[in-house]
Amino acid sequence: MAWFLLVIAGLLEVGWAIGLKYTEGFTRPLPTVLTLISMVASMGLLGLAAKTLPIGTAYGVWVGIGAVGAAILGIVLFREPATPARLVFLALMIVAIIGLKTTSGH
Repeated sequence: MAWFLLVIAGLLEVGWAIGLKYTEGFTRPLPTVLTLISMVASMGLLGLAAKTLPIGTAYGVWVGIGAVGAAILGIVLFREPATPARLVFLALMIVAIIGLKTTSGH
């Protein structure tokens, strides 16, 4: 159950990271409220997952999911560059997330 909560927390982190772009500096009310709700929910689920998972693993996976997801959505939604090097490093981050999961002992 902790891993499920952690994945949801990571996906919510992607949501709030992308949401920051849509808030336009917290000047748009609806995107701002949705972003803040995503932030609180993401942190809350991370906290619940960290009750049973090692904190280094939980935090690393949470940040990794958020970073990879935000980068991919940045490419898709905002036409950010998808250079070969960038894609290789995103792939390495995915490998690191999987590595943390498989070596956590949980």
